[in-house]
Amino acid sequence: MHALDVAGESIELLAERALFISRFSTLVVADLHFGKSAAFRARGVPVPAGVTQSDLERLSAVLNATHAQQLVVIGDLIHARDGRSERTFREISEWRAANSSLHVSLVRGNHDTRAGDPPSDWNFECIDGPLLMGPFALQHHPGAHDTRYVIAGHLHPHITLRGAARQSLRLPCFVLGKRGAILPAFTTFTGGGAYARSDDDEIYVIADGEVLFAHPRK
Repeated sequence: MHALDVAGESIELLAERALFISRFSTLVVADLHFGKSAAFRARGVPVPAGVTQSDLERLSAVLNATHAQQLVVIGDLIHARDGRSERTFREISEWRAANSSLHVSLVRGNHDTRAGDPPSDWNFECIDGPLLMGPFALQHHPGAHDTRYVIAGHLHPHITLRGAARQSLRLPCFVLGKRGAILPAFTTFTGGGAYARSDDDEIYVIADGEVLFAHPRK
C-alpha cells in the first residue's frame, strides 16, 4: 500500500492493482475482463480455466482488507459476449451473493459496450460515466475533465525494468499525472498496453507485493 494526497483527498495505491479513496470508503478497480479466458477457449485458444475465480478471490481479499463500502469498476467488467459462459456467470453470481450489501457501480468501458451489461440480479449500477466523486471523475478512458481529477483505466499500464545482463521485466504500474491517473488492469490475465508518458507523470510500480515509486524514464 502507498498512501498519497491527490486533489486534496487521501488515497491508497494497493498492490492488488486497486485504488482506495478513504473519505468515500470506495475501492476503485479497472479492467477485470471477466470471461476473457472463456472467450479465448470459445475461439479454440487453449488457455487455462480458473482465472475468474482467482480474480474474485483477490477482489474479496482487498475489499475485506480495506473495509470498503462501495466498489467502482471503471470499465471492462466482461471481456466479450462469447465470454459470458455459464461457469463464469455462476462464479460471479455466487461472489455477488456473498457480498450482497456492497454497493457496486460499473462505469461502462469499450468492452462493456460490446459484451453487454451484467445480469440485473447482480445488482450493479451501470452508467456511461464519468462518475463524479468529490474532486474525482471516475471513467474508463483517460482524458481531461474540466473541473475534476480523472481516475481511469483502459491502457493497462506497465513499466519495463532492464538489467545489466539484458534481462527485462514488465511490471504493472499506476500512472499519476497532474490532471489524472491511470490504474493497472485488475485481472492478471491481460497484456500491458502502451500509453504516451508525460515528463510530469509519476510512476508507481507493483513488485513483490509492494507499490514502489519509480521515476519516469523515457
